[in-house]
Amino acid sequence: MLTTVLPLALAMIAAAIALNLWRLVKGPALADRILAVDTLTINTIALIMLLDMVFATSVYFEAALVLATMGFVSTIALAKFILGGDIIE
Repeated sequence: MLTTVLPLALAMIAAAIALNLWRLVKGPALADRILAVDTLTINTIALIMLLDMVFATSVYFEAALVLATMGFVSTIALAKFILGGDIIE
């Protein structure tokens, strides 16, 4: 069952990443682009975890953890930049 579900899940995540990239390029406002980057980070983490399941290793988990941390910090920094124009007060 897992051999049929994993390729389907990988295809769905790849389609979601493609749609996120489209919103990142096309987005009319800066807030839409920031939301697209945040969603792209989440979908990339999901893709990395699916690849972890496919290759049956735990190396990808650490990469996903680092990416999640970087995504969180960058989203907070970009939101703070939109609100005040300055990241570090």
